[in-house]
Amino acid sequence: MSEVKAGLRYTEEHEWAEKIGATSVRIGITDFAQHQLGDIVFVELPKLGAKLEAHAPMGTIESVKTVSDLFSPVAGTVTKVNEALLDSPELVNSEPYSAGWIVEVEIDGEIGQALESLLTAEAYGEFVASQD
Repeated sequence: MSEVKAGLRYTEEHEWAEKIGATSVRIGITDFAQHQLGDIVFVELPKLGAKLEAHAPMGTIESVKTVSDLFSPVAGTVTKVNEALLDSPELVNSEPYSAGWIVEVEIDGEIGQALESLLTAEAYGEFVASQD
């Protein structure tokens, strides 16, 4: 069973967003997604300062099985990228909700509104259960 961490917001593309400041979020992929992908071998990160659109591709993630797009759950500007993933992409597998995060984003608009449009942990858990 995949871990769904309480307190985060989720997308149906299996990304999560965590509020880390008044106007910023940290983004990563879910435990379910990393299990589906298998061993992660490369993560293409967006550039610092890149403008992201909600639910649009922001990079790619490559595993031994496939290459998949990474989607931004929110619109905003990339303020930090997890450079540790360049040398250790397997952090996404071992710690998808902590050391395996992908980017931090300064939200365009109101953060509460941006996060409310995403799935709650409970709703995402139900969505994932329907995928198995």
